[in-house]
Amino acid sequence: MAPWWPINAAIAGLIGAIVIGKRIGYGRESMAPHSLTFTMIGASLLWFGWFGFNAGSALEASGGAALAMVNTWVATACATMSWMLAEWMIKGKPSMLGAASGAVAGLVAITPAAGFVGVMGGIAIGLLAGVICLWGVNGLKRIIGADDSLDVFGVHGVGGMLGAILTGVFADPALGGTGVYDYVLNKVGDYDMTAQVISQLWGVGTVIVWSGVVSLVAFKLVDMVIGLRVPEEEEREGLDITSHGESAYHY
Repeated sequence: MAPWWPINAAIAGLIGAIVIGKRIGYGRESMAPHSLTFTMIGASLLWFGWFGFNAGSALEASGGAALAMVNTWVATACATMSWMLAEWMIKGKPSMLGAASGAVAGLVAITPAAGFVGVMGGIAIGLLAGVICLWGVNGLKRIIGADDSLDVFGVHGVGGMLGAILTGVFADPALGGTGVYDYVLNKVGDYDMTAQVISQLWGVGTVIVWSGVVSLVAFKLVDMVIGLRVPEEEEREGLDITSHGESAYHY
């Protein structure tokens, strides 16, 4: 009960960041996002488009599609709020970048669960995703030590794993979830939360291993054939200029 692409993409991105190595000046020079305005616009477009992704996966206008749409809304809103509140408590100020990151964390975490958990389950997943993914892009990132410039692993990886695992918890009909439909008996089957969580863990582990191995092989092959890094002078000047001969901004 989960789409595994967020975890797959996050593991591939993490392996790529480790294999390619850190940017020149990483940890010593400021590398802040160049436009928080564009960041918020992009996050807003994602939030809007995600309704079609989650609810549209039902392929029909049904109760399941409506549930997925509502969960996508409330979980993302709760993740945005919990990220900002946690950031406020830790750093003394909430931030727009934190709000955008929390929204994406909520979208990712609720995706595997959207059509299977009740609204209260969606709220719980969103609240947890905001706080845990904030740790993912700060504490966990420092532990790993990789230059994950877009925090793909901290948001998509941690959020995707969290959502996939919690789907097994909150899909329980006793907690407002839909349970698992038994197509043999043509009814909702008896739900075993422990068995479902173990099944979700197996899925998460399989994706991590598969994506990690395949990504490592792919990156190594590309590195041997054409290389993954440009010379230091070109990296400092910027690939817009050295690779394309143009600059996106003139100010």
